[in-house]
Amino acid sequence: MISAGSKIVRIAVVGAGFMGRQHIGFIRGSSRAELVAVVDPRADALTGLDCPVFSETRSMLDTVHPDAVVVANPNAAHVDTARECIEAGAAVLLEKPMASSYSAALRLADTVARQRARLLVGHQRRHHPAIARARAAIHAGEIGQVVAVSGMWSARKDDAYFTDTPWHSEPGAGVTLINLVHDLDLLRHLFGEPAEVQAMSSRHARGLDVEDTVSVNLRFESGVMGSFLASDAGVSPWGWDQATEDAAAFPFIPDMDAYRVVGTRGALSLPNLARFSYDAGVSPDWHSPLSRTHLSASPRNSFEAQLDHFIDVAVGAAEPLISAADALGTLALVEAIASSARTGEPVDLARFRAALASRAGAET
Repeated sequence: MISAGSKIVRIAVVGAGFMGRQHIGFIRGSSRAELVAVVDPRADALTGLDCPVFSETRSMLDTVHPDAVVVANPNAAHVDTARECIEAGAAVLLEKPMASSYSAALRLADTVARQRARLLVGHQRRHHPAIARARAAIHAGEIGQVVAVSGMWSARKDDAYFTDTPWHSEPGAGVTLINLVHDLDLLRHLFGEPAEVQAMSSRHARGLDVEDTVSVNLRFESGVMGSFLASDAGVSPWGWDQATEDAAAFPFIPDMDAYRVVGTRGALSLPNLARFSYDAGVSPDWHSPLSRTHLSASPRNSFEAQLDHFIDVAVGAAEPLISAADALGTLALVEAIASSARTGEPVDLARFRAALASRAGAET
């Protein structure tokens, strides 16, 4: 492990697609990191990176010996690549989803635990200042007892997203595992573990082998009720990417929201942190007017904050905010949603997770 006093952490990136390029840009802009290599099967076509480029991970690890690796290749390769980097002694920032299946994710989590590896799962939204402030407000009862949450992520992906990258149309790459997985992670982070889920999905809009639209109802162990709609085929201004300036590739719409949290003494929308409540002395009933204020949080890009945290994890100065064991809960929820959409029946999450663990154990 590199020492906490090291000035620069040497980071390689595996995968130079959309997310990989995002990471490359933020690493280059960090005063605490150096981009030392990029791995991509299209290595011959990559230019202007000002670092060694490799076509496969093993040769990069043997040649460059990076301190840390960002794994941003296709979902199906996440587990094998992460394990290869862990075995080489590198800290790993593993892009979401952690794996294409719960059983594969469980194998990786076992490797991380057994080798005491430094692995952070890349659900970058947890690092956004608005999420930390909202979580503190919710846990402090600033809107009373939370009753419900609703949310949406909907945007129409261009046709080239699917035609130029064939794996985007293959099982394991639908809107649930590519996009909704981020929202599921945040819902778990803010409201705790879900107890039950019921879902419907459709591939009607695009006609591909993967779903383009999914609707999810949730009951959390805390009693909070939730609903979420996600679509990569429907035009809308509603969703995290539109409501933040995290990625320049997405147009920013000021004061837009992605989540609406309802409490017994107020409401809160995210990520704009608009709080709705009754003024002092006003009767707290549905006939009384609500006042809107905004909770304060210092603005910062989620990816920048995630990179700083990853560097801290790499040097041993912090435990990962999203560990492999934590991310397993989100993968279980993803598979429960797929099961419910397929059968039309609600899924008890505790029983479902136990069945997944048992099945994974039988496969090993």
